[in-house]
Amino acid sequence: MEDLASRNCVPCHGGVPRITGTGIEPFMRELPRWEVVEDHHLKRDYKFTNFRDALQFVNQVGQVAEREGHHPDIVFGWGYAEIEIWTHAIDGLSLSDFILAAKIDTL
Repeated sequence: MEDLASRNCVPCHGGVPRITGTGIEPFMRELPRWEVVEDHHLKRDYKFTNFRDALQFVNQVGQVAEREGHHPDIVFGWGYAEIEIWTHAIDGLSLSDFILAAKIDTL
């Protein structure tokens, strides 16, 4: 199977089933640093030594998100960034969420 980071996000306009329960497990094997929250979204916290490094990371994530057409929620400040990913059109997890998380892990 092709690894998640080498795949591309696919726009979702609804109508696809959410990935839940045991369907999440195969994807999480590639994303050990991410947390699944209530079978609804992926979350990961990052630590940095200063604001500049956090901002640089967030800008890199933004570039990946724009390229993939799939956008996470990002909160950041001095020394930290928090990323949450889910597919808003289905209010839950889709394959693109796991792909985006894997791409972020390559930064």
